[in-house]
Amino acid sequence: MSDIAVTMPTLMRESVLLEPDRVRILDRRVFPFETRFVDCATVEAVARAIEEMVTQSGGPFYAASAGLVLAAREAASLATAEARLDHLRAAGRRLVATRATNDHIAGVVKSLIGEAEALAGTDVDFAAAFEAATRAAWEARRERGRSLGRHGASVIADGDTVMTHCWAEATIVETMAAAIRAGKTVKVICTETRPYLQGARLTAHSLAEMGLHVTVITDNMGAHAMDRGLVQRLMTAADRVTMSGHVVNKVGTLQLAIAAQRYRIPYFAMVQAPDPRAAGPADVPMEERDPQESLTCMGQRTATPLAQGWYPAFDVTPPDLVSGIVTSKGVFPAAALPVHFQSAGDHGP
Repeated sequence: MSDIAVTMPTLMRESVLLEPDRVRILDRRVFPFETRFVDCATVEAVARAIEEMVTQSGGPFYAASAGLVLAAREAASLATAEARLDHLRAAGRRLVATRATNDHIAGVVKSLIGEAEALAGTDVDFAAAFEAATRAAWEARRERGRSLGRHGASVIADGDTVMTHCWAEATIVETMAAAIRAGKTVKVICTETRPYLQGARLTAHSLAEMGLHVTVITDNMGAHAMDRGLVQRLMTAADRVTMSGHVVNKVGTLQLAIAAQRYRIPYFAMVQAPDPRAAGPADVPMEERDPQESLTCMGQRTATPLAQGWYPAFDVTPPDLVSGIVTSKGVFPAAALPVHFQSAGDHGP
């Protein structure tokens, strides 16, 4: 590993800010054209921000846990330990309900409620101790992300062009950072990722901030780029990976994985750990968003008013299309996950 310095992108440094009286969430719906924050003084405001796609991918992990800190501050004045816990549990239920498929929120809420149960009946400053536990969870997640990145970089060869889809948050950033530190020259092709254009805006901007050569393509160019020999690796995040090795990710991942197999291009899905509570895809609730979102882009109507829309937010890629699952513990065959992961833990990009 070399001493090459890597500039970490804005979205990794300023995504969610926890302040004494509010949570500030960077509005990814308008970034990078505007750097605008949505201020949330209540758990309900945080929940609405997550539902309205102010933050996506790994962002809800930080936003939801920061929202729980707001709830802990409110609960600190309640008379009994059980009242404080009831208040936090209600807040947790509201936050978990915001996004069903991506389980980052459920995982961190469960973990932090456990911390609260240990704190509620003690003499410590409840709100301060809960915030400290939350910030510790953030740092632990960042460290797992750095570990995943090192493993991710190991499957990239010097000179590769990597295609990615949607905004893969720390998984793609830490992977590319590790590749740069290893002295590898890497180019990236980003699909635009309708209807929010996360790939064109968030991924492309973040990787370009790191000094990488980045090309944006429309969502219907992936197979053609592979056919032209422009791609050596397909690498995406995963909103969830089941123990059967199925990859649940932003809709459009499946068609890229099918094309990658046709052109003998390895596909690696990146997730901190698979979800041991999901044996297979039937155990994962698949979110469908407002069909109107497919009829617009960046607030502009793009479809005829005579048409209806459909917006399944995620699709499922079967394990036979996946060359490996990159995790914070290493890279494993999709079909072999149960051998390496047996217990519940933090997972997601």
